[in-house]
Amino acid sequence: MSFTHPWVLVFLVFPVLLLIWVWRREGGRVVMPFDHGIQPRGRYLGTLVNFAQSLPALILGVVVLILAGPQQLSAPQSKRVLTNIELCVDVSGSMTASFGEGTRYDASMAAINNFLDYREGDAFGLTFFGNEVLHWVPLTTDVSAIKCAPPFMDPLSPGHPYWLGGTSIGKALRACREVLISREEGDRMIVLVSDGYSFDLGNGQDLEIASKLKEDGIVVYAIHIASSEVPGSVVNITGLTGGEVFEPENPAALETVFQHIDKMQETRMERTAAESMDHFYPYSLAGLILLGSSTLTLFGLRYTPW
Repeated sequence: MSFTHPWVLVFLVFPVLLLIWVWRREGGRVVMPFDHGIQPRGRYLGTLVNFAQSLPALILGVVVLILAGPQQLSAPQSKRVLTNIELCVDVSGSMTASFGEGTRYDASMAAINNFLDYREGDAFGLTFFGNEVLHWVPLTTDVSAIKCAPPFMDPLSPGHPYWLGGTSIGKALRACREVLISREEGDRMIVLVSDGYSFDLGNGQDLEIASKLKEDGIVVYAIHIASSEVPGSVVNITGLTGGEVFEPENPAALETVFQHIDKMQETRMERTAAESMDHFYPYSLAGLILLGSSTLTLFGLRYTPW
C-alpha cells in the first residue's frame, strides 16, 4: 500500500485527537432529585453513544486517506512484442516474367497482402528497389497503404521509374537496415523478394552486410522467385542472420512460403512490470457506510448533558 501524497497522512492526528476526546471526556452531569431512588449508571448506553459520537471522527479519517491518494500495484500482465517487418521487393524488369496467371511482381504483392493479415498488430514497411531504393511506406501498423501499393510500382506501368531497372540487393538491404535500426522497440525482420543476381554482393560484401544485420538483431528471409539457382550471397546473408531462403515454383507455393515465415518468426509475449494505480474503492465504501451510520444515529443516539 502506498499513497500519492503521503504528507497528507499527517492530518490523521486530528481524527485521532477527536476520538480521544469523545471517549475520555467527563461531560456535564446533572443530579436529579429522586429521593430514595437507585439510578442506573447508564454505562452500556453511554458506550453506545460514544460509538455513535466516534463516527464523524472516523469519517474525517477516511477523507484524509482519500485525499492522500491511495495506490496499489496492478497485476503483471503479458503484452505482445511488436515485430518490425520491412518488405523489400524487387521491381526490376525481370519481375514482369510470367508466374502463374500473372507476373512475378503480381504474385509477390498478392502474397504480401495476405501476409499482412497473418501478422496483424506488427509494424510493416515497404521498400521497392532496382538500381536504386525507394522507401514507399514507412514502418506502421496501418497497412492500408501497402495493400494499395501494387498498381503504382508495377514494372509494366507506363510511369515506372527507369532507375529501378536493375537489381542491387546489397544497397536495398543496407537501406532497410537503416529503417529498422531507427526502431528501438520490438523485433526486426526483412523479407526480401527478388528474382535476380546482385553484383553489389560480391567481394565479401555479402558477409559484411550479414554481419551488420546480425549485430543489429535483424533476421532476413529471402524469396527467390525465379527458376534460376539462388545466388550464394543471398544464401549466406539469410543463413548468417538466422533466416532462410525459399524457391517457390508457383503462386500457391509462394503463399505457403509466407505462411511458413509467419510460423518461423512467431509472435513473442513478454511480462510487463506491475504499475501503480488508484485504489479508492475500499475507502470510498467505508466512508459511505460510516456516513450512513452516522446519519441514522442522529435520530436518537447522541450525547446530551440533561
